[in-house]
Amino acid sequence: MRLIPLAVLFALQALAQSGAPVGSAYWSANGKYVGSDRCAQCHDKQAKPYRESTMSRALSPVENCAALRGDIHFAFQSGDYSWSIVRHGDKILYRVSDGKENFEAPLEFAFGQGMAGQTYLFRHEGKFYESRVSYYADIKGLDLTVGAGNSKPRNLLEAAGRIMDGNEPRNCFGCHTTGARLGPSLQLDHYENGVQCESCHGAGASHVEAMASGAKGAATAIRPLKGMGPQEASEFCGVCHRTWDTVMNMGIKGINTARFPSYRLTNSKCFSLDDPRIACTTCHDPHTPLVKNAGYYDSKCTACHNKAELTSGKKLCPVGKENCTTCHMPKVSPPEAHHAFPDHWIRVVRVQGEYPE
Repeated sequence: MRLIPLAVLFALQALAQSGAPVGSAYWSANGKYVGSDRCAQCHDKQAKPYRESTMSRALSPVENCAALRGDIHFAFQSGDYSWSIVRHGDKILYRVSDGKENFEAPLEFAFGQGMAGQTYLFRHEGKFYESRVSYYADIKGLDLTVGAGNSKPRNLLEAAGRIMDGNEPRNCFGCHTTGARLGPSLQLDHYENGVQCESCHGAGASHVEAMASGAKGAATAIRPLKGMGPQEASEFCGVCHRTWDTVMNMGIKGINTARFPSYRLTNSKCFSLDDPRIACTTCHDPHTPLVKNAGYYDSKCTACHNKAELTSGKKLCPVGKENCTTCHMPKVSPPEAHHAFPDHWIRVVRVQGEYPE
Protein backbone atom coordinates (compact mmCIF):
# COMPACT_ATOMS: atom_id res chain seq x y z
CA MET A 1 0.00 0.00 0.00
CA ARG A 2 1.32 3.44 -0.86
CA LEU A 3 1.19 6.43 1.42
CA ILE A 4 0.18 9.45 -0.62
CA PRO A 5 0.35 12.85 1.08
CA LEU A 6 -3.06 14.51 0.75
CA ALA A 7 -3.73 18.21 1.10
CA VAL A 8 -6.67 19.21 3.23
CA LEU A 9 -9.31 20.92 1.10
CA PHE A 10 -12.25 22.61 2.73
CA ALA A 11 -14.02 22.76 -0.58
CA LEU A 12 -17.62 22.17 0.29
CA GLN A 13 -18.29 25.51 1.93
CA ALA A 14 -16.49 28.49 0.46
CA LEU A 15 -15.41 31.03 3.05
CA ALA A 16 -13.72 33.62 0.92
CA GLN A 17 -16.66 34.73 -1.23
CA SER A 18 -17.86 38.26 -0.54
CA GLY A 19 -20.75 40.43 -1.67
CA ALA A 20 -23.81 42.05 -0.13
CA PRO A 21 -27.27 40.51 -0.45
CA VAL A 22 -29.36 41.76 -3.37
CA GLY A 23 -33.07 41.17 -2.96
CA SER A 24 -35.01 38.55 -1.04
CA ALA A 25 -33.61 35.68 -3.10
CA TYR A 26 -30.41 35.84 -1.06
CA TRP A 27 -30.31 34.00 2.24
CA SER A 28 -30.50 36.51 5.02
CA ALA A 29 -28.15 34.48 7.22
CA ASN A 30 -25.03 35.56 5.37
CA GLY A 31 -25.82 37.32 2.11
CA LYS A 32 -23.66 34.87 0.16
CA TYR A 33 -25.87 31.98 -0.90
CA VAL A 34 -28.54 32.33 -3.55
CA GLY A 35 -30.06 28.85 -3.56
CA SER A 36 -30.25 26.18 -6.25
CA ASP A 37 -33.43 27.61 -7.80
CA ARG A 38 -31.53 30.78 -8.63
CA CYS A 39 -28.65 28.77 -10.09
CA ALA A 40 -31.11 26.83 -12.25
CA GLN A 41 -32.32 30.02 -13.94
CA CYS A 42 -29.08 30.06 -15.93
CA HIS A 43 -27.90 26.45 -15.55
CA ASP A 44 -31.05 24.40 -15.99
CA LYS A 45 -29.22 21.85 -18.16
CA GLN A 46 -27.20 20.81 -15.10
CA ALA A 47 -29.80 21.57 -12.43
CA LYS A 48 -32.75 19.62 -13.85
CA PRO A 49 -31.17 16.12 -13.86
CA TYR A 50 -29.34 16.84 -10.61
CA ARG A 51 -32.63 17.20 -8.74
CA GLU A 52 -33.13 13.45 -9.26
CA SER A 53 -29.77 12.51 -7.76
CA THR A 54 -29.39 11.01 -4.30
CA MET A 55 -26.90 13.70 -3.27
CA SER A 56 -29.52 16.40 -3.77
CA ARG A 57 -31.62 14.58 -1.17
CA ALA A 58 -28.87 13.72 1.29
CA LEU A 59 -30.82 15.25 4.17
CA SER A 60 -34.43 16.10 4.85
CA PRO A 61 -36.53 17.09 7.83
CA VAL A 62 -38.33 13.94 8.97
CA GLU A 63 -41.74 15.32 8.01
CA ASN A 64 -40.58 15.29 4.35
CA CYS A 65 -38.89 11.91 4.52
CA ALA A 66 -40.22 9.28 2.09
CA ALA A 67 -39.27 6.34 4.34
CA LEU A 68 -41.37 7.78 7.19
CA ARG A 69 -44.52 8.70 5.29
CA GLY A 70 -47.92 7.46 6.32
CA ASP A 71 -48.92 5.56 9.43
CA ILE A 72 -45.50 4.03 10.08
CA HIS A 73 -44.52 1.84 13.02
CA PHE A 74 -41.02 0.42 12.91
CA ALA A 75 -39.78 -1.70 15.80
CA PHE A 76 -36.52 -3.40 16.74
CA GLN A 77 -35.11 -5.19 19.77
CA SER A 78 -31.57 -6.05 20.80
CA GLY A 79 -30.53 -7.29 24.21
CA ASP A 80 -32.36 -5.50 26.99
CA TYR A 81 -33.57 -2.64 24.81
CA SER A 82 -36.34 -2.10 22.32
CA TRP A 83 -36.72 0.75 19.86
CA SER A 84 -39.62 2.05 17.82
CA ILE A 85 -40.28 4.88 15.38
CA VAL A 86 -43.92 5.87 15.05
CA ARG A 87 -45.94 8.72 13.66
CA HIS A 88 -47.96 10.78 16.12
CA GLY A 89 -49.88 13.48 14.31
CA ASP A 90 -47.35 15.64 12.48
CA LYS A 91 -44.43 14.34 14.56
CA ILE A 92 -42.21 11.29 14.18
CA LEU A 93 -41.53 9.93 17.66
CA TYR A 94 -38.47 7.90 18.58
CA ARG A 95 -39.01 5.63 21.57
CA VAL A 96 -36.59 3.45 23.53
CA SER A 97 -37.36 1.15 26.45
CA ASP A 98 -35.44 -1.19 28.72
CA GLY A 99 -38.67 -2.75 30.00
CA LYS A 100 -38.72 -0.55 33.08
CA GLU A 101 -38.08 2.98 31.89
CA ASN A 102 -38.89 4.72 28.62
CA PHE A 103 -37.26 7.46 26.58
CA GLU A 104 -39.06 9.46 23.92
CA ALA A 105 -38.00 12.29 21.64
CA PRO A 106 -39.23 13.67 18.32
CA LEU A 107 -36.90 12.95 15.42
CA GLU A 108 -35.84 16.06 13.53
CA PHE A 109 -33.55 15.17 10.63
CA ALA A 110 -33.14 12.18 8.32
CA PHE A 111 -29.60 11.70 6.96
CA GLY A 112 -29.59 9.79 3.68
CA GLN A 113 -32.33 9.42 1.12
CA GLY A 114 -33.21 5.94 2.33
CA MET A 115 -32.42 4.00 -0.85
CA ALA A 116 -29.74 2.19 1.15
CA GLY A 117 -30.17 3.37 4.72
CA GLN A 118 -31.20 6.34 6.78
CA THR A 119 -30.03 7.58 10.17
CA TYR A 120 -31.85 10.11 12.32
CA LEU A 121 -30.95 12.98 14.60
CA PHE A 122 -32.83 14.08 17.69
CA ARG A 123 -32.11 16.62 20.40
CA HIS A 124 -31.95 16.10 24.13
CA GLU A 125 -31.15 18.91 26.56
CA GLY A 126 -29.93 21.06 23.69
CA LYS A 127 -27.51 18.47 22.26
CA PHE A 128 -27.77 16.54 19.01
CA TYR A 129 -27.81 12.74 19.21
CA GLU A 130 -27.42 10.20 16.41
CA SER A 131 -30.08 7.49 16.66
CA ARG A 132 -28.68 4.12 17.74
CA VAL A 133 -30.91 2.42 15.20
CA SER A 134 -31.32 3.26 11.52
CA TYR A 135 -33.76 2.39 8.77
CA TYR A 136 -32.45 0.03 6.06
CA ALA A 137 -34.24 -0.32 2.75
CA ASP A 138 -33.01 -3.88 2.22
CA ILE A 139 -34.88 -5.14 5.28
CA LYS A 140 -37.54 -2.42 5.21
CA GLY A 141 -37.04 -1.87 8.89
CA LEU A 142 -34.66 -0.97 11.70
CA ASP A 143 -31.32 -2.34 12.80
CA LEU A 144 -28.37 -0.94 14.69
CA THR A 145 -26.70 2.06 13.07
CA VAL A 146 -23.37 1.17 11.48
CA GLY A 147 -20.75 1.24 14.23
CA ALA A 148 -23.26 1.21 17.10
CA GLY A 149 -22.63 -2.47 17.80
CA ASN A 150 -19.05 -1.67 18.82
CA SER A 151 -20.25 -0.47 22.23
CA LYS A 152 -22.84 -1.61 24.72
CA PRO A 153 -25.17 1.07 26.13
CA ARG A 154 -24.78 1.66 29.85
CA ASN A 155 -28.10 3.43 30.30
CA LEU A 156 -31.30 4.34 28.50
CA LEU A 157 -29.95 7.55 26.98
CA GLU A 158 -26.94 5.76 25.51
CA ALA A 159 -29.34 3.17 24.12
CA ALA A 160 -31.28 5.97 22.46
CA GLY A 161 -28.27 7.38 20.67
CA ARG A 162 -24.75 8.69 20.53
CA ILE A 163 -24.17 12.27 21.60
CA MET A 164 -22.55 14.36 18.88
CA ASP A 165 -19.82 16.41 20.50
CA GLY A 166 -17.59 19.19 19.29
CA ASN A 167 -17.67 19.90 15.58
CA GLU A 168 -19.45 16.68 14.62
CA PRO A 169 -22.91 18.24 14.05
CA ARG A 170 -21.33 20.99 11.95
CA ASN A 171 -19.42 18.46 9.86
CA CYS A 172 -22.42 16.17 9.38
CA PHE A 173 -24.71 18.98 8.29
CA GLY A 174 -21.87 20.35 6.18
CA CYS A 175 -21.84 17.20 4.06
CA HIS A 176 -25.61 16.73 3.91
CA THR A 177 -26.86 20.31 3.44
CA THR A 178 -25.92 23.48 1.64
CA GLY A 179 -25.15 26.48 3.79
CA ALA A 180 -25.73 25.04 7.26
CA ARG A 181 -21.99 24.98 7.88
CA LEU A 182 -20.54 28.47 7.78
CA GLY A 183 -16.83 28.28 8.50
CA PRO A 184 -16.43 27.10 12.09
CA SER A 185 -20.13 27.46 12.88
CA LEU A 186 -23.35 25.52 12.41
CA GLN A 187 -26.46 27.54 11.66
CA LEU A 188 -29.85 25.97 10.97
CA ASP A 189 -31.86 29.11 10.26
CA HIS A 190 -31.15 29.33 6.53
CA TYR A 191 -29.88 26.43 4.46
CA GLU A 192 -30.91 24.03 1.70
CA ASN A 193 -31.57 20.36 2.28
CA GLY A 194 -29.12 18.08 0.50
CA VAL A 195 -25.96 18.75 -1.47
CA GLN A 196 -26.95 21.51 -3.87
CA CYS A 197 -25.06 23.62 -6.42
CA GLU A 198 -23.32 25.88 -3.95
CA SER A 199 -22.04 23.00 -1.83
CA CYS A 200 -19.47 22.25 -4.51
CA HIS A 201 -19.26 25.47 -6.51
CA GLY A 202 -19.21 27.86 -3.56
CA ALA A 203 -21.67 30.54 -2.49
CA GLY A 204 -23.10 32.21 -5.58
CA ALA A 205 -24.00 35.78 -4.63
CA SER A 206 -20.83 37.34 -5.99
CA HIS A 207 -21.19 35.40 -9.24
CA VAL A 208 -24.84 36.39 -9.72
CA GLU A 209 -24.09 40.03 -9.02
CA ALA A 210 -21.10 40.06 -11.35
CA MET A 211 -23.05 38.40 -14.16
CA ALA A 212 -25.95 40.83 -13.74
CA SER A 213 -23.65 43.85 -13.88
CA GLY A 214 -21.42 42.49 -16.63
CA ALA A 215 -18.41 42.91 -14.37
CA LYS A 216 -15.06 41.63 -15.52
CA GLY A 217 -14.22 38.23 -14.09
CA ALA A 218 -17.87 37.26 -13.51
CA ALA A 219 -17.24 33.66 -14.56
CA THR A 220 -14.42 33.30 -12.05
CA ALA A 221 -16.60 34.55 -9.19
CA ILE A 222 -17.79 30.94 -8.85
CA ARG A 223 -15.75 27.75 -8.60
CA PRO A 224 -15.94 26.02 -12.04
CA LEU A 225 -14.31 22.70 -10.97
CA LYS A 226 -13.22 21.85 -14.50
CA GLY A 227 -9.80 20.37 -15.13
CA MET A 228 -9.30 18.72 -11.76
CA GLY A 229 -6.57 16.10 -11.68
CA PRO A 230 -7.22 12.68 -10.12
CA GLN A 231 -5.67 13.63 -6.79
CA GLU A 232 -7.53 16.91 -6.58
CA ALA A 233 -10.83 15.26 -7.49
CA SER A 234 -10.26 12.49 -4.94
CA GLU A 235 -9.56 15.09 -2.27
CA PHE A 236 -12.54 17.20 -3.25
CA CYS A 237 -15.05 14.35 -3.29
CA GLY A 238 -13.30 12.77 -0.31
CA VAL A 239 -14.19 15.69 1.94
CA CYS A 240 -17.46 13.82 2.41
CA HIS A 241 -16.76 10.44 0.84
CA ARG A 242 -13.53 10.00 2.87
CA THR A 243 -10.01 10.49 1.58
CA TRP A 244 -7.19 7.99 1.96
CA ASP A 245 -5.68 9.61 5.02
CA THR A 246 -9.08 10.25 6.64
CA VAL A 247 -9.82 6.52 6.61
CA MET A 248 -6.34 5.79 7.95
CA ASN A 249 -6.90 8.22 10.82
CA MET A 250 -10.33 6.73 11.53
CA GLY A 251 -8.71 3.34 12.01
CA ILE A 252 -11.35 1.49 9.97
CA LYS A 253 -10.05 -1.62 8.25
CA GLY A 254 -11.28 -4.50 6.17
CA ILE A 255 -14.58 -4.75 4.38
CA ASN A 256 -16.09 -1.72 6.13
CA THR A 257 -13.81 0.54 4.09
CA ALA A 258 -15.82 -0.38 0.98
CA ARG A 259 -18.17 2.44 2.00
CA PHE A 260 -15.48 5.01 1.18
CA PRO A 261 -14.93 5.16 -2.61
CA SER A 262 -12.29 7.91 -2.63
CA TYR A 263 -10.11 5.90 -0.27
CA ARG A 264 -10.58 2.65 -2.20
CA LEU A 265 -9.90 4.24 -5.59
CA THR A 266 -6.65 5.79 -4.37
CA ASN A 267 -5.34 2.29 -3.62
CA SER A 268 -5.96 1.08 -7.18
CA LYS A 269 -2.93 0.27 -9.33
CA CYS A 270 -4.34 2.33 -12.19
CA PHE A 271 -4.79 5.42 -10.00
CA SER A 272 -2.07 7.90 -10.87
CA LEU A 273 -1.42 11.49 -9.91
CA ASP A 274 -0.38 12.17 -13.49
CA ASP A 275 -3.16 10.41 -15.40
CA PRO A 276 -6.53 12.24 -15.42
CA ARG A 277 -8.34 9.25 -16.93
CA ILE A 278 -9.00 7.62 -13.55
CA ALA A 279 -10.49 10.55 -11.60
CA CYS A 280 -13.87 10.24 -9.81
CA THR A 281 -15.55 12.17 -12.58
CA THR A 282 -14.33 9.70 -15.22
CA CYS A 283 -17.22 7.44 -14.25
CA HIS A 284 -19.53 9.74 -12.30
CA ASP A 285 -21.12 12.87 -13.69
CA PRO A 286 -21.91 14.85 -10.53
CA HIS A 287 -24.84 16.57 -12.24
CA THR A 288 -26.77 13.38 -13.03
CA PRO A 289 -28.24 10.51 -11.01
CA LEU A 290 -26.02 7.51 -10.37
CA VAL A 291 -25.85 5.19 -13.39
CA LYS A 292 -26.61 1.60 -12.36
CA ASN A 293 -25.86 -0.15 -15.65
CA ALA A 294 -22.57 -2.09 -15.37
CA GLY A 295 -22.03 -1.81 -19.12
CA TYR A 296 -21.71 1.95 -18.81
CA TYR A 297 -18.79 1.59 -16.41
CA ASP A 298 -17.21 -1.19 -18.50
CA SER A 299 -17.00 1.28 -21.38
CA LYS A 300 -14.86 3.51 -19.21
CA CYS A 301 -12.42 0.64 -18.64
CA THR A 302 -12.17 -0.32 -22.30
CA ALA A 303 -11.57 3.28 -23.32
CA CYS A 304 -8.05 2.79 -21.95
CA HIS A 305 -7.49 -0.96 -21.97
CA ASN A 306 -8.55 -1.56 -25.57
CA LYS A 307 -5.75 0.78 -26.63
CA ALA A 308 -3.29 -1.20 -24.53
CA GLU A 309 -4.43 -4.41 -26.20
CA LEU A 310 -3.90 -2.99 -29.68
CA THR A 311 -0.34 -1.90 -28.91
CA SER A 312 0.75 -4.97 -26.96
CA GLY A 313 -1.07 -7.70 -28.87
CA LYS A 314 -2.31 -9.18 -25.60
CA LYS A 315 -5.92 -10.14 -24.98
CA LEU A 316 -7.88 -7.52 -23.11
CA CYS A 317 -9.19 -10.13 -20.66
CA PRO A 318 -7.12 -13.30 -20.26
CA VAL A 319 -10.07 -15.21 -18.81
CA GLY A 320 -12.45 -14.20 -21.59
CA LYS A 321 -14.87 -12.10 -19.56
CA GLU A 322 -16.48 -8.92 -20.84
CA ASN A 323 -17.85 -7.38 -17.65
CA CYS A 324 -14.85 -5.49 -16.33
CA THR A 325 -16.39 -3.90 -13.25
CA THR A 326 -18.28 -7.04 -12.23
CA CYS A 327 -14.96 -8.84 -11.76
CA HIS A 328 -12.59 -6.06 -10.82
CA MET A 329 -14.98 -3.90 -8.75
CA PRO A 330 -17.27 -6.49 -7.16
CA LYS A 331 -20.09 -5.43 -4.89
CA VAL A 332 -19.44 -6.27 -1.26
CA SER A 333 -21.71 -6.10 1.78
CA PRO A 334 -20.24 -4.85 5.05
CA PRO A 335 -21.91 -6.88 7.81
CA GLU A 336 -23.78 -3.97 9.41
CA ALA A 337 -24.75 -2.01 6.32
CA HIS A 338 -27.55 -4.11 4.71
CA HIS A 339 -26.31 -2.79 1.37
CA ALA A 340 -23.83 -3.89 -1.28
CA PHE A 341 -21.21 -1.31 -2.23
CA PRO A 342 -19.12 -1.47 -5.43
CA ASP A 343 -15.51 -1.83 -4.27
CA HIS A 344 -13.61 1.04 -5.88
CA TRP A 345 -10.23 -0.64 -5.28
CA ILE A 346 -9.80 -1.77 -8.91
CA ARG A 347 -7.75 -4.96 -8.87
CA VAL A 348 -7.60 -8.66 -9.65
CA VAL A 349 -9.82 -10.00 -6.88
CA ARG A 350 -8.49 -13.05 -5.06
CA VAL A 351 -11.54 -14.82 -3.67
CA GLN A 352 -9.44 -16.89 -1.27
CA GLY A 353 -7.56 -13.93 0.14
CA GLU A 354 -8.46 -11.58 2.94
CA TYR A 355 -10.30 -8.40 2.11
CA PRO A 356 -7.59 -5.82 1.31
CA GLU A 357 -7.32 -2.88 3.66
